[in-house]
Amino acid sequence: MLEAGVSAPNFSLPDKDGNIVNLSDFKGKKVILYFYPKDSTPGCTRQACGFRDNNSEYNKLNAVVIGISKDSVKSHTNFTTKQNLNFTILSDTELEAIKAYDVWQEKKNYGKVSMGVVRTTYIIDENGIIEKVFNKVKTNDNPAEVLEYLTNSVS
Repeated sequence: MLEAGVSAPNFSLPDKDGNIVNLSDFKGKKVILYFYPKDSTPGCTRQACGFRDNNSEYNKLNAVVIGISKDSVKSHTNFTTKQNLNFTILSDTELEAIKAYDVWQEKKNYGKVSMGVVRTTYIIDENGIIEKVFNKVKTNDNPAEVLEYLTNSVS
C-alpha cells in the first residue's frame, strides 16, 4: 500500500465509454480513488452502490469518486448501466494504476493463493497528495467511512 503523505501516481485509463481519464484532470478536487476486484460481484456491487448513494454528499465536499478494477471497458459499461452508477469507473486491464498504487498483491481464498486486487480506498487531496488510506475495506462500510472522514476533515 502507498502511505499518506506521498504523491499519488498519475494514470491515464479508459472509462466505460472508452474516454481516457487522467488523475491530473481532477486537480483542485479531492479524489476518492477506490480499487476493487471485479464488476458485478456481491461485495463490489454493494461498495459501488454505496458510493453511488453518497455521491451527491461527496460532491458537496468538492470530492469525486473514481473506481478502478482490471475489468474491461465493456464490463464497466454493463456494470454502470445495471447499477445506475453516477461516478467514474476506469478499466486497468494492464494493471498500470493497480500496481502503481500497490494493490496487486497475493491473496488467500479458501486456502488457494493467487494474485489479485486488494480492496483499498485512497483519499487524494486537491494537490495530488495521498491524504488518507483505507485498507482492509469492508464493502458495506467503506462509502460511509469515506463520507465521515471527508465531513470531519472539512469542519
